[in-house]
Amino acid sequence: MPKARITVTLPDNLVTDIDRRERNRSRFILEAVEHELENRRRQELLTSIEHPHPQSEEVAEVGMSEWGDWEDAEHEDDLLDREAGSSVRWTPGLGWVEADE
Repeated sequence: MPKARITVTLPDNLVTDIDRRERNRSRFILEAVEHELENRRRQELLTSIEHPHPQSEEVAEVGMSEWGDWEDAEHEDDLLDREAGSSVRWTPGLGWVEADE
């Protein structure tokens, strides 16, 4: 995997604390950043679940049982009205919001 070199400025006492626990600073910081990014992804998912897009709530209310009854393949295009929806975008911390067009 390609790597990028960056410069990060940290307080001396934090660097000293890292050095006491880990011989490879870069690896330690890499693992810490990966851990934090995973935490943020989880938080974004929870936000999305707590504040779902209104149209997804409507679909959930209809229920999947009605979809299972739809066996006629010739009506497959009737399942979704692409013109009825609105554009949305994911906003970290807010969840799904209407997109500015």
